[in-house]
Amino acid sequence: MNPASIMLTILGLSLFEVISSVDNAIINAEVLSTMSRRAKRWFLIWGLLFAVFVVRGLLPWLIVYAATPALGFWGSFTATFSNDPRVLEAIERSAPVLLAGGGTFLIFLFLHWLFIEPKNYGLFGEKFFHSKSVWFYAAASIALSLIVWFSIKQNPVMAFGTVIGSTAFFITNGFKETAEQDEKELVEKKMSDFSKVLYLEIIDATFSIDGVLGAFAFTLAVPLIILGNGLGALTLRQLTLGNVERIKKYAYLKNGAMYSIFFLGLVMLMEAFGLHVRSWVSPLITFAVVGYFFLKSRAELKLSLD
Repeated sequence: MNPASIMLTILGLSLFEVISSVDNAIINAEVLSTMSRRAKRWFLIWGLLFAVFVVRGLLPWLIVYAATPALGFWGSFTATFSNDPRVLEAIERSAPVLLAGGGTFLIFLFLHWLFIEPKNYGLFGEKFFHSKSVWFYAAASIALSLIVWFSIKQNPVMAFGTVIGSTAFFITNGFKETAEQDEKELVEKKMSDFSKVLYLEIIDATFSIDGVLGAFAFTLAVPLIILGNGLGALTLRQLTLGNVERIKKYAYLKNGAMYSIFFLGLVMLMEAFGLHVRSWVSPLITFAVVGYFFLKSRAELKLSLD
């Protein structure tokens, strides 16, 4: 990748990390409002180090290592910068498994939002799909069946990766729903600041999976994922402490995040099935989709204030 592509990828990763974690920021802000100033500072500094280096740093590394165990633990980290033909061949063989699993996860995430989650209707048809929430399970089952069917023809291991992606979605989605339900109870409980910070870090780890898996639609280079997601996590922590109430006023930011997730899921599936997508496509899609819904949100906010 040339320097311009690297910069575009990092910026795209940062934006995607921020926009896909808005819900996490809102939960964090509600809990932080009940904590001391010292605890808030600790969460920003030490909690950020944990979020970047442990969660957003170790998780993508482990994912690449799991998909390409032959490279070894350290080799999986440096592989994407290697010119060794054997390394490149190993990555090429394992990438479809990783991309199929990640793409399935993101598609399920979008379908769950479209059919089930409460939302501000930003596009035509969203209200209709939301009114048919029971269809989510049918849509997810059909999507999984189709992806697995075509994956088996290409690579049985890729089909298994697809199933792993769907399994990961249902596991993490359960944790997210529990976290959101427990938020109000956590705020009202008389718990120590340390316990609350620990709880927030667990929530952050769960929510970060979306951003980490989506990052592979931008690049397979783990160092770039760590850098881009890390910058996004830092920005998110700053927003959590000072600007969440303002963010809440932008009604369609979540829509932008979910449509970005949908398109990135499609990119990952296309790559998994051998359709090459240029490196600038994923960042461009993210900027375009998020930009559209940001402007739509700002226009509506302006009308409400006039």
